[in-house]
Order: sequence, then C-alpha cells, then structure tokens
Amino acid sequence: MRFLRVLPWLLGGLALFLWFLWSAGTLWFANLSSAPLRGALTGGYGLVLVGALLLVRPRKRGLALALGASAVVTLAYALVRPSNERDWIADVAVTPTIARDGERITVHGVRAFHYRSETDFDVHWDDRSYDLARLRTLDLLMSYWGPVDYCHTFVSFGFEGGEQLAVSVETRKEVGEGFSTLAGLFKRFELVYVFADERDVIGVRTNFRGENVYLYRLRARPERLRELFLSYVEHANRLAEEPEFYGVLANSCGVNILHRVAETGAGSVFVGRDALLNGFWDRHLYERGAIDTHLPFAELREASRIDARAQAAGDSPDFSRAIRVGLPPAPPWSDG
Repeated sequence: MRFLRVLPWLLGGLALFLWFLWSAGTLWFANLSSAPLRGALTGGYGLVLVGALLLVRPRKRGLALALGASAVVTLAYALVRPSNERDWIADVAVTPTIARDGERITVHGVRAFHYRSETDFDVHWDDRSYDLARLRTLDLLMSYWGPVDYCHTFVSFGFEGGEQLAVSVETRKEVGEGFSTLAGLFKRFELVYVFADERDVIGVRTNFRGENVYLYRLRARPERLRELFLSYVEHANRLAEEPEFYGVLANSCGVNILHRVAETGAGSVFVGRDALLNGFWDRHLYERGAIDTHLPFAELREASRIDARAQAAGDSPDFSRAIRVGLPPAPPWSDG
C-alpha cells in the first residue's frame, strides 16, 4: 500500500525529469549555426533548473520556476519552423521540383555528381524527363554504414530501356554541419527528397564512403508502381513549398518510404519496431515473398550485395546495368 501511495509521485517525478532532459536537448541540438550559443543556452537552462529546484524556497516556488522555464523552452521549440533557405552543403543544395505534362514527367534538379572522393566532386544538377507509360520496375536499396539494426533505405524506379531514377530521402545539412542520430530526434535538420542518377547516389556510398549496399528487386503491380512514383513526385513538390524537419522516429528515410507506399492503398507495410529497424526490412520482405525466395535468405542477401559490382562499374555510363548483372530477379506479381 505504501508503494501504491508513492507511485504517482514517482511517475510524476520521472515525467518531469524526462521533460527537463528533453528541453535541454532541444537547446543543445537547436537549429542554430553557433555551437557556443547552443552550449550557452543549454548551460543557462541547466543552471536555472538547478538553482530553482535546490536553492529556491519554498520548494513549490522553485518547482514553479523550473516548470515556467521549461514551458518557455517548449513554446520556443514549437515555434521553430523549417526552411528551404539556408547555406546548404553541395549535395542537398537544390530543392527538386517536378512538372507533369500528361505521361511526361520532368524532374528539375536530378543530382548527377562526378566524384573523385567523398569530398572532391563535380557538381551537376540536371533536368531529366521520364515517360510514365514506360515505368516498369522498383528496387529497394539498403546501405549500411555501421549498425545492422538500421541503415539508409531508398528506392530506384526503372523505365523500359534501362533508365533508372533513384529517390533518396535525406537530412538536409548546412555547411559545417554533420549528421547526429540524437540531433535527428529534434528539429535540427530539414528533410529533402534527392532525385539522383544511380552512379551518384549509389556510387558515392559503395566507392567512396565504404558502405555496404544491397539491391533488391521488388514485386510491384503496375498500377501500384505508378501510384508510388507519383506519390514521390507530389511530396517532393510539396516540400518545395512547405519544408519539413527530418525526424529519426517520425520522418526518416524509411518512414517516408512507408508513407509513400501507404498512399498507394497498400496499407501499413511495417509498423512499430519493424518500421524503425529498417536494417531488417529485407528479411521481412523475404518472409512475405516480396523479393526472390528461390535461395535461402542468407544466400539471397549475399547475392544482392552490389559493392563489388559498383566499384567495378566506376563512373561508367552503363553503371545501372552493370550493378544488376546476376542479381536475383523480382518475383512476378499476381492478382492474388
């Protein structure tokens, strides 16, 4: 009974601690270019909390002061808005826009950089047109830079004749800014849809960043494939007008794929833990028969790794075909 009496106080204390910790995080990872300013704001907030909770008497007055300070931080955080106008790093400097004329789609701002190293490259942003009537295939790419639980996931649309257009949802970093998973929990980064040549978006990962990349040919009904492509197009255009913040939990590369798929009427592909831990998506897709199942999963996964193929292809104009030679095929779709 004594425990039940103190339980509400324990839960309340835990909730306040988490709120104070979150408030400090919003300041430490604020979307401000000055690291010393972020540090000063976080330190100042911490001193107010310590002083209010330990020094101010009566304690209710100190708690009220701490709550007031946290409320101000929370309100300021709520008022922060994303922008398309910042000093972006080169590979996310262009906000892509897409025009449609019947079956003809023109993407303004296709990234097609030529890399000599990860930081040494020639900048090329192209305008490229695609025929919706020639859209044929969908591939999922999973790029691992370290942990196996999660990775960078993106898709590539294939058109009759061998043309590919990759779409990668990425953090839009500013000059001098690096990615941080913790910072991605707050409003630190904007979000960008990168439409790219595969030689760029795959090649920079396999050939210069040393990431392990897997390419899976997906089963896709033609009507769903078309709807998915148009969903990407429409959301990219929306971002050009109404920018969004990247969010590790709610607006990441993987979550955006799931949102775009859901807009085709396919429902929830993955939910909860399975949605967030996208490093295991290939296993789940295998279990559902959405990728080739003729091989045991471990063998399929190894056969789908394209690092060596991409490194051999280099900057070849035949890059997309070369990385797919010998890959397991997509399962056939059916009305069932």
